[in-house]
Parts: sequence; C-alpha cells; structure tokens
Amino acid sequence: MAISKIFFSIFSILSISVFFIFSSLTVAEDSHFFHKTVSPKLLGLQKEKLSHLHFYFHDILSGPKPTAVNVAQAQMTKNSPTGFGLVYMTDDPLTSGPELDSKIVGKAQGIYASASQDEVGLLMVMNFAFTEGKYNGSTVSVLGRNTVFSTVREISIVGGSGLFRFARGYAKAKTHIFDPNTGDAVVEYNIYVFHY
Repeated sequence: MAISKIFFSIFSILSISVFFIFSSLTVAEDSHFFHKTVSPKLLGLQKEKLSHLHFYFHDILSGPKPTAVNVAQAQMTKNSPTGFGLVYMTDDPLTSGPELDSKIVGKAQGIYASASQDEVGLLMVMNFAFTEGKYNGSTVSVLGRNTVFSTVREISIVGGSGLFRFARGYAKAKTHIFDPNTGDAVVEYNIYVFHY
C-alpha cells in the first residue's frame, strides 16, 4: 500500500511536470505570433477625427517636362475610342489654387489606367503625398474608379501614412480645366478623411 502511494505521488509529480514543460513549450512556440489583439491606445491612437482637404491636381501630358507619362498600352488601345489598356505613371503637383504657380501642397504619385471599353473610365491607384504644414510627410492612398467626363467623381480613400494612418474616406474630383489637344487637365479635389 505504501508503495502504491509512493508510485501515485511520483506519477502525479511527473504528470504535473510534463504538463508545465509542454505548456512552456507551447508558450515558447507562440512567441512568434501571427496575430494578436492590441488596444488602439498602445499605438497612441486617440479619438478619430474627420478632416477636409481641398487642392488642385495638375495632370500635365504635354511640353518638355510632363508629370504624367504613358508607360504601357495594349495593341488594341490605338483603335479604342476610350483608350482602353492605356497606363500612365504620375508625379503630378498638388496646389492650393487652380493655377500651376499657386502654392504646392504635395504630389499625386501613382498610376491611372483606362479600364473601360464603354466610356473613359480610369482605375486610379495613387498616393497623395503632402509636403505642406502639419501634413508634411503624410500620405493618403486612393483606389477607385474615375469616369473623367462625369461632372463629379467619387474615389475611395483606402489608407494613409503619417498623420493619416488608418485613414478611410472618399475624394470628390471635379475637372476644372481640360485641354483636349494636349490631354492636360486641372482637377479640383475635395477629400473627406477619417483618421486619428
């Protein structure tokens, strides 16, 4: 009987030890976590706010120093009435007023591509990189459809960086000037963006 008690005690101690060893191994394996829930306060995030930004986008295809250049097109593009398959890379200035010599507040850097066979509809994949005031160094990322001959277009804001981390919202684009001979355009943007 004493031997069975001793055996039971040893077995219990071993079972508990094995449990703790495997538990610690599991914790060690999980130290390389794939995901975990964190408090927004841990990242310094306070109350979310809504900002309105207003500026003009200058898309310059002509002249000695264009800010938007054709980087690709399909063979069928030249026969397409909508330019379907045409891809442009941009580094367009953003200004406070509609004149090109007004104050530069940032750059529109990214790609737009003709993505519709029925109308001039662009796929916009772009960052608005700001260089002015408290937003200097911050970006807003835009992804969406831009039917350029519509009076007003809405394009989704899908993110951002700097002061616009966790950004979401929408941009309203309205053509201010378009020159059909050169393709140059000035577009007024009103952006409404939630951010922290």
